[in-house]
Amino acid sequence: MSDNHLTAPTSFVDIDGTNFAYRRWGNAESGQPPLLFFQHFRGGMDHWDPIMTDGLAEGREVILYNYRGCASSTGTPRTRIEDYADDAASVIRALGLSTVDVVGFSLGGMVTQDFTRRHPDLVRKLMLLGTQPRGGNPDPNPKIFEVAPRPLPVVDDFLFLFFGPSETAKQAGRDFWERRHQRVDQDPPSSVELMQAEIEANTAFVTPLDPEQPFAHLSEITQPTLIVNGVNDVMIATINSWHMVQNIPNAQLIVYPGAGHGAQFQYPERFLSHAIQFLDE
Repeated sequence: MSDNHLTAPTSFVDIDGTNFAYRRWGNAESGQPPLLFFQHFRGGMDHWDPIMTDGLAEGREVILYNYRGCASSTGTPRTRIEDYADDAASVIRALGLSTVDVVGFSLGGMVTQDFTRRHPDLVRKLMLLGTQPRGGNPDPNPKIFEVAPRPLPVVDDFLFLFFGPSETAKQAGRDFWERRHQRVDQDPPSSVELMQAEIEANTAFVTPLDPEQPFAHLSEITQPTLIVNGVNDVMIATINSWHMVQNIPNAQLIVYPGAGHGAQFQYPERFLSHAIQFLDE
């Protein structure tokens, strides 16, 4: 495996005049489907943890991906989660792939759910991290509306949004922040237009499809599903993970102690072990 998180080149695939940026590397001879990553609000390819991506790449190919209009991808950002999902399906097919595993974090977990429901033939397994179902109640800490939209987030913003309150958790957050900035040729920051589009998409996503049975649609996700969260998620209340595991037929839930929204970043080695076991079993 020659490339890794820090060196994999940024490539582009053209879909009807829009250039979608992606990075692809890993063990292409494993016999496992590639693992496609969907990122959080305002996040792009450089917001993943190298421990996570390179660790998973030892057993399969991984594909990091920027949504339409995010960072180095061109085009006008989408305002509906289902359109994010359809864009991704077009990209996967353009790359010549027939099946992928998928991991989605936060807003990316919303995209993962719609991607799986709308294009079930493309998905073998999925992982949902720090996210919520369509029609869920995020019940966020009000402070996130001050912190999350800041033009240039600093490390303290990430500590509040993604990590638990203990000093151990904060140190894990600082370690993640350092790892996340190791790549030299990083993407440009996401735009204000992307932020506004993602807020609109997220707002629409919390409206139930059926107010009397808000989570009935989750039964359409029949693939094996791993759900991971921290015990105290200030961005999307942890109870949403319970709603998903109750309503996705073949799902399992892991809640990490002392962790927040980005539990997989606070416990990277533990998450990597859980993820590999889930994908390989």
